[in-house]
Amino acid sequence: MKFEKVDEMAMFYKVIGDPTRVKILYTLLEKEHNVSEIADALEMTPSAISHQLSRLKQFRLVKSKRVGKEIYYSLDDDHVLQIFNLTLEHLEHQ
Repeated sequence: MKFEKVDEMAMFYKVIGDPTRVKILYTLLEKEHNVSEIADALEMTPSAISHQLSRLKQFRLVKSKRVGKEIYYSLDDDHVLQIFNLTLEHLEHQ
């Protein structure tokens, strides 16, 4: 077995192991949102959400696009949705 990706995998799980980040991902499951919309949904400040989005973006869990003056965030790709769904499926079978 090769272990060259173990540290990176552990960091990935650490990033998605934060409850606030999971809530952000959950919020983005169905459609894209801007920071204010996510902050309202999670009852947090836009600054706190921006900080968490930065971390999620660093690990390619979310992506952003600019529309005028607004920046909208969405899941980076279908892999993120698959990880989310597989985790929920795993937890439902415990």
